[in-house]
Amino acid sequence: MKKKLLAIVLAASMVMSLAACGSSAGTAAPAAEPEAAADTADAGADAAADTADTAAADTAAAEPASSGSTTDVAFVTDVGNIDDQSFNQYTWAGVQQFCSDNGLNANYYKPSEDSDAARVEQMDNAIKDGAKVVVMAGYLFAAALGEVQEKYPDVSFLALDVSKGDLENPAANTALITYKEEQAGYLAGYAAVTDGYKELGFLGGMAVPAVVRYGYGFVQGAEQAAKDQGISDVNIKYWYSGSFVATDDIKAKMDSWYSEGTEVVFACGGSICNSCLAAAQANNGKMIGVDVDQSNLDPCVITSAMKALSNSVIVTLTDAKANGWKFSDAYAGKETTLGAAEDCVGLPMDSSVFTTFNQEQYDKLFASLVDGSLVVDNSFDTAVTPKVSNVKVDYQE
Repeated sequence: MKKKLLAIVLAASMVMSLAACGSSAGTAAPAAEPEAAADTADAGADAAADTADTAAADTAAAEPASSGSTTDVAFVTDVGNIDDQSFNQYTWAGVQQFCSDNGLNANYYKPSEDSDAARVEQMDNAIKDGAKVVVMAGYLFAAALGEVQEKYPDVSFLALDVSKGDLENPAANTALITYKEEQAGYLAGYAAVTDGYKELGFLGGMAVPAVVRYGYGFVQGAEQAAKDQGISDVNIKYWYSGSFVATDDIKAKMDSWYSEGTEVVFACGGSICNSCLAAAQANNGKMIGVDVDQSNLDPCVITSAMKALSNSVIVTLTDAKANGWKFSDAYAGKETTLGAAEDCVGLPMDSSVFTTFNQEQYDKLFASLVDGSLVVDNSFDTAVTPKVSNVKVDYQE
C-alpha cells in the first residue's frame, strides 16, 4: 500500500499537469505512464520532477488510441473543476491511467450546472461519443444515475461514493463503490496518538454514514494507540458542523478548539477543511486531511485519511473490460465496499509529517487490516458511539 498508493497519488499530480481544461462537450487528456509513476514513488521528489518531464514528452509523441470511438471511458465531473485536488482529479487520473494502459480513449464531461438534468445531459453526450463505461463520483449523482441506467441498458455505469442508501435499486449495468472509511480514520487516529498528540479534534460535515465512519474510526484508532502506550490522558473534541461548506462560524469554532489546547483536528467534510485550515494557521495548530492527500494545502497538514480513488477506478474498470464491458457478479447491481484488503484506503506515509510514528509501524497496522486480524467497527449510528476507556471524547452539539 505504501508505495502503490503513493505512486497513484503522484500519477494524479502528473497527469493533471498534462490535462487540457474541460468543457461541457468533453475533453480528452492522456495519462502518465504508470511505470514512471511507480519509479517516482521509489525515487522521491527530485525523480518525480524528472519523471513528469519524461511523461509529458512521451505523451506528446504518443499515437492516439485506435479503439474506433471518440470516447471509450467517460468521466462526468462532480461539482467543481477537474483539478480540484479531490474527487474529480483523482477519479479522472484513474480513468486516464486505465485507458492509457489499454489503448483506449478517455474524455471527461463537465455539467453546465449543479443539477440532475445537467448531469444526465453530459452522460448522454458521453454515450453519443461511444462511451462503453461512464464513471462518476459523489452521492449527488444518485438521481441522474437512476435515470440513465434504465435509459442505456447496454452501457455500464461506475459510481464512486454512491451507496444503496443513495440509489436504492442499482441495475445490473451499474456498480456502486463505497469505502471502508472507518479503516482510514482508524489509521489516522492511531498514528496521531502514537506520534505524541494527546489533544485531538474531529470536525465532521453532515453526519452522513461516510463522515460518521471516518470519525468513529478515528476515535477507535486513538483509543487503541492510547492502550498500546499505557496512557489515559488523550482527549478528543468531536463535532458535526451540519454543513460541507466553509463558514466563518466553523472557523470560529476551530479557533476556540485550538486556543483551548487542541493540537490536531481531523477535518472531514468537503470544503469545511478550509475553515479548519485557516484556524490551524492562525493558531499554530495541525490538521489531518481527508479523502485524498491534502499535504499540498499547507505544512500544518500532518497526514490524510485517504480513499484510493484512482486505484478503485482501475480495479473496477479492469473487471468490466475483462467481461466484455459488463460488470462481473462481484460488482453488477451491487454496492461493493473497498478497503485496505483492496489497497483502496490508507495514509500517504511519504508525504506525512510524523516524528515518532514510522513506516514499520504503519505497515504492521495496515497488514492487520488486510488479513482481518484487526476489525474496525463500521457503525454509523450517531446514537451509539464507540466504547472507550483510555481516551475521553467530548461530543459537542
